Amino acid sequence: MSDAAASPKLAQIIETVKALTVIELSDLVHALEKEFGVSAAAVAVAGPAAAAAAAPEAPTSFKVTLTGAGANKIAVIKVVREILGLGLADAKAFVEGAPKVIKEGLEKPAADELAKKVKESGAEVKIEGA
Repeated sequence: MSDAAASPKLAQIIETVKALTVIELSDLVHALEKEFGVSAAAVAVAGPAAAAAAAPEAPTSFKVTLTGAGANKIAVIKVVREILGLGLADAKAFVEGAPKVIKEGLEKPAADELAKKVKESGAEVKIEGA
C-alpha cells in the first residue's frame, strides 16, 4: 500500500485495524455503514456474461391446458377422449374438472397443433412454457 506508507495517518489506521478482533472489525464496519450511510456489501460488476445469465431463456417444452369446456361440452369431450385415449366417463370427468393439463413436454409446433384442435371443438385452452 504505497498510499498508506505515504500518509502516516493512514498507516496508523491500518495498524489499528490489524489489531482488531473479528467481532470488533464487524462492529467497525457496521458503525462506518451507519455513520456514512453506505453499505459494505460486495457489488457485482455486470458484464456480458452476467447479462446473458440473467436473461430468461425461452422455454423449449410446452404444456397445453384445458381452461374451460365452452358452449359445446360434448364436442370437447369427444376431442379430449380422442387425444388422451380415455373412456367416455373419464373424458367427461376430465373436461368438467377443468382447468386440467391435456399434455405437457411438447415442442412449440406440437403444442400449437394440439391447442388448435381442442379450440376447434369450442374449448378454451392455453399454452404455457413448462
